[in-house]
Amino acid sequence: MPYKKDLYSTPYYKEPGPILDKESPFESMMERFRYAAEILKLDDGMFDYLANPVKQVTVSIPVIMDNGELQVFEGYRVIHDNVLGPSKGGIRFASDVNIDEVKALASWMTWKCAVVNVPFGGAKGGVRCNPRELSTGELERITRRYTAAMFDVFGPEVDIPAPDMGTNEQTMAWIMDTYSMHTKKTTTAVVTGKPLIIGGSHGRKEATGRGVVTVTLAAMSKLGISPVNAKVVVQGFGNVGSISAKLMYEQGSRVIAISDVSGGYYNPKGIDIPEAMAYSDANKNSLEGYEGAEPISNEDLLELECDVLIPAAKEDQINKHNAPRIKAKIISEGANGPVTANADSILDDLGILIIPDILANAGGVTVSYFEWVQDRQGYFWTGERVNRRLNRMMRQAFQLTYDVKEEYNVTLRQAAYVYAIKKVAETLKLRGIYA
Repeated sequence: MPYKKDLYSTPYYKEPGPILDKESPFESMMERFRYAAEILKLDDGMFDYLANPVKQVTVSIPVIMDNGELQVFEGYRVIHDNVLGPSKGGIRFASDVNIDEVKALASWMTWKCAVVNVPFGGAKGGVRCNPRELSTGELERITRRYTAAMFDVFGPEVDIPAPDMGTNEQTMAWIMDTYSMHTKKTTTAVVTGKPLIIGGSHGRKEATGRGVVTVTLAAMSKLGISPVNAKVVVQGFGNVGSISAKLMYEQGSRVIAISDVSGGYYNPKGIDIPEAMAYSDANKNSLEGYEGAEPISNEDLLELECDVLIPAAKEDQINKHNAPRIKAKIISEGANGPVTANADSILDDLGILIIPDILANAGGVTVSYFEWVQDRQGYFWTGERVNRRLNRMMRQAFQLTYDVKEEYNVTLRQAAYVYAIKKVAETLKLRGIYA
């Protein structure tokens, strides 16, 4: 393969070792990226450009803790690409976050934005800390100092952060306020995922799950599967999983299994999803002890016979070991990287249609784009308008990706990467390389 040597030379790629049960989500993504690059016959220079980030920034974040001691944290921001527009991507606070992980997530954002035709490039940020061990005041000081250090990186026309693991609406409010203090004017468009009262958007919290369901329904239509009484399995009952389950339930589907960290819950007659959501909310966001279904392991849940499987929990849930036992007709990836690259061909041989993560869970970044647009206009939309426009953009993205699938005779995942990479590469050629 002509791109293999070049790929190995990038800072992302590690020489392959023995295939383990788990596979790096980024290595899975790069395997798919390389395959799409070969289909498009990208030259070596274009491949190298698209495989490497535009900018990487690492900063020290000194903070006075509640006990009066000074502690220094490390923060990152990686802009993978800004050809289509300002870069866009979340900021995660986690004790194990590192620059390599941030690079991986930034590149993922590039393809996710491109495949849903949002005029953003890809970026990601992080601070190495454990938010669960920090007080609200310590989190605020870390966030504000990180924002000040990234003042020359962030900007509504340059790079726009959003929430991610370990961050939330409040974190975004602190970033917006800190940035605004430096610019001496309120700049709401510098971040998305903010509270509604300071420039957030209706529909943002439900956007990812709603997008998952929109493309799932489009895929079901292609396969001639009616959503009414269709059997649906959802792994993960956080924001994405619970909203996906609720919306499929409202379509008349039979959600026969759900799960969270406490395990899986199975009822072949269908689970009352509003009841399960209410139980989880009342039980500190846990389904533990839920009596509306029989206990089942998360592993067995994935292998249930169903029309639609929505893995909306963690990465690497379906791999080469359990892929032969998957009995779904459609897998709609609510999580990032729930299917490893070495499972793709197995699932394809079984005739399972996979809606890839860069398409299926792109509803969040789509409504983040809507929020950015509303902030810049100073005019805000109703929730109904947000949802209507989200549904339209997700349906269009699915159809365009499906057309590429048919044109190149590839899987839907390969088609999504081909479409996204082709769009970024053609835009770069038109813009040219400034020298």
